[in-house]
Amino acid sequence: MTTAKINADMLAWARERSGIAAPEFARKCGVSEEKLNEWESGQLPLTFKQAMTYAEKAHVPFGYLFLAKPPVDDLPILDLRAINNQSYRQPSAELLDLIKLMLQRQEWYKDYLKMQLAEPNPIVGRFSTKDSVTAIVRNMRAELGVGEHPERGKWDDYYRDLVNRIESLRIMVMRQSYLDHYTRPLQVEEFRGFAIADHYAPIIFVNHADVLGARLFTLIHELCHIWIGQTGISDSSTDTQRAEETLCNAVAAEFLVPADEFKSLWDSGLDSWQTNLAVLEAHFHVSTWTLARRALTLNFITNDQYHRFIASQQALHKSREISSGPSYYRMKKAQISNLFSRAVVSEALSGQLLLREASQLLGGIKPDKIAEFAKELGI
Repeated sequence: MTTAKINADMLAWARERSGIAAPEFARKCGVSEEKLNEWESGQLPLTFKQAMTYAEKAHVPFGYLFLAKPPVDDLPILDLRAINNQSYRQPSAELLDLIKLMLQRQEWYKDYLKMQLAEPNPIVGRFSTKDSVTAIVRNMRAELGVGEHPERGKWDDYYRDLVNRIESLRIMVMRQSYLDHYTRPLQVEEFRGFAIADHYAPIIFVNHADVLGARLFTLIHELCHIWIGQTGISDSSTDTQRAEETLCNAVAAEFLVPADEFKSLWDSGLDSWQTNLAVLEAHFHVSTWTLARRALTLNFITNDQYHRFIASQQALHKSREISSGPSYYRMKKAQISNLFSRAVVSEALSGQLLLREASQLLGGIKPDKIAEFAKELGI
């Protein structure tokens, strides 16, 4: 049986890059962990079929296994993160593939809009890092048509409403917690969101692997990046030293929870600072995560208190039982920008775009099922 003349050193690199532990990876390849170790140590050669399976499960091109040394995986957009965990300095395969997909979608939609003779989006880059938080927030609220905070409803209703309002400004909003399949989850420890500030087809991406309450803050943080015309990936860290990240954090905080109003309602005399949250949540209609973040920025709680609270929220999020979710097409509709989905599906159904190309742009919806997805979109 013909063996593949691959570089065994590339095997472990490819697997570790995928973030999959050896026992699980061996199971995916249909071999024992002992045999996997023999492959990676160079003691046992792989057949071409085994090597191709290995590359597929590691989500790397087959040719990578023949390289003398690993390629440098640079992020294709500006890295604005302040993450302390060094293991996330090297971008994961999921993050790299996700950004590549979003850039592909952005390029396609940009070409589509130009064919429709659309004008550049006047919002992109309207402000800069030299402008004040107050000025940016005031303009964002005016363009979105919202007040200082909702008067009723739950924060997740507000989140969905803001997504719709943002898309009405011709800004695409993409949201998901995994890439392609549940086996390729996005790691919130690696990033919370990113923005692509193109003048025709700006994109906001929100990592839905994050705790529910944090998504609202990320949405507005990334929207601020569009407003100042800056592309980049963020973790919304409170420890950032970058001026643009500090500005976007401040804009998101003021947009969601105005400082003066928050200060007037905060009770410093309570035994536990968290007792404030229920009253504040009922007033501002935003998540307790957002309120805790605001309390930190206004120095009502310490950094340690904030991080302990967020850690408890993340643990609760990971431990909650997941009930049966929405249908496949409804889930896709929620993940992919409605602006983008409707454009791709309309072009595909009219014969202006090949079904297989539409399938790829829509994240794997089968070509013969695009008409069914169109029904979910109301086309």
